[in-house]
Amino acid sequence: MKVLVVGGGGREHAIIKKLAENKEITKIYAAPGNGGIAQDAVCVAIGAKEIEKIRDFAVEEKIDFCVVAPDDPLVLGAVDLLEAAGIPCFGPDKKAAIIEGSKVFSKDLMKKYNIPTAGHQVFTTAEEARAYVEAATEFPLVLKADGLALGKGVIIPETKEDALQAVKTLMEDKAFGESGSRVVAEEFLTGPEVSVLAFTDGKTVVPMVSSMDHKRALDGDKGLNTGGMGTVAPNPYYTKEIADECMKTIFLPTIEAMNAEGRTFKGCLYFGLMLTPKGPKVIEYNCRFGDPETQVVLPLLKTDLFTIMKAVHDGTLDQINVEWHDGAACCVVLASGGYPEKYPTGIEITFGDTADAIVYHAGTKLADGKIVTSGGRVLGVTAIGSDLTEAREKAYAAAKNIKFDGVHFRTDIGVRALNALK
Repeated sequence: MKVLVVGGGGREHAIIKKLAENKEITKIYAAPGNGGIAQDAVCVAIGAKEIEKIRDFAVEEKIDFCVVAPDDPLVLGAVDLLEAAGIPCFGPDKKAAIIEGSKVFSKDLMKKYNIPTAGHQVFTTAEEARAYVEAATEFPLVLKADGLALGKGVIIPETKEDALQAVKTLMEDKAFGESGSRVVAEEFLTGPEVSVLAFTDGKTVVPMVSSMDHKRALDGDKGLNTGGMGTVAPNPYYTKEIADECMKTIFLPTIEAMNAEGRTFKGCLYFGLMLTPKGPKVIEYNCRFGDPETQVVLPLLKTDLFTIMKAVHDGTLDQINVEWHDGAACCVVLASGGYPEKYPTGIEITFGDTADAIVYHAGTKLADGKIVTSGGRVLGVTAIGSDLTEAREKAYAAAKNIKFDGVHFRTDIGVRALNALK
């Protein structure tokens, strides 16, 4: 079997490493891949959004199966193009990917089908949004760009002045391009956050191990929001009772709602949840594996990933027994100095002893035979332990043995989870 994985980040590296465990797969390609992925797959110089070129390459190379991992190509319709060319894919088609591609769509879906979420309003002009902010009496509130914004299109202003500035940033300055043409304003929810990825073939839903992301750049959840500075799994706040409630009130109703809308979802559906005093509520949906959640969830997967992905495509997920390893996983993200704002690239990375961890490459490239930085989030260092304490110790021991100028990582990934376990 020849498999193509679309994307070039830490999530894709985690997927590729897991797929490589399957003996049926003889060759893995990545488009575009990165410096670390190049050690595990054949990298092809095609951008993830160049969906026609991806299709043409897949046809030419006689690819047997394709995994479309990032949001952009999914929302653009990469799966539709590939499937039309006879190449089976893991990932939702364009009609289903709108669940992430439009915040307005997903909020309206939840409202229509009574799926628990924060109360919201939609604005199509800055004037309307400003009037709403001026009349608001409770802060913080949440403002979201409607479309994709590299995971950064959400602003949580603490004051009226900040909220007015956020409206300007999103709708007038177009900080996230056309994604800010429509803005969703939501009530601010409180409680522990949980990420749950789920395999689904449009009928059966199989949730993966829960995880906890750490979005802020600095220790103690301070600093700017990022794409994620680290994760742990499982999430101690996500008990069996809560999992059962989520299956009944959120997971299955979402799949049924998408079916009712003629938008059957097949692939990995990501549920960003808030465990509020009034029960679990959806903060957001993603139409794909999360990053860096994938880097702690897939190492704990015992069942063969490729077998699951084929079953999702074929609509036979109910015939697969998906099993997980006991224990816990911790991923520490090593970022470029200055991230998530301006940062240098092209800095050489040196790797010491990382034998007790898995090093996933996110923002790296090969240059003159050396691995150098090429992005903000550079590496994800993941370790598995019998419990979270052991997983953290192994992950941090390995992270400290990787060096590059300006390297920055949080030192408290998993601390909140450990406190919750006490």
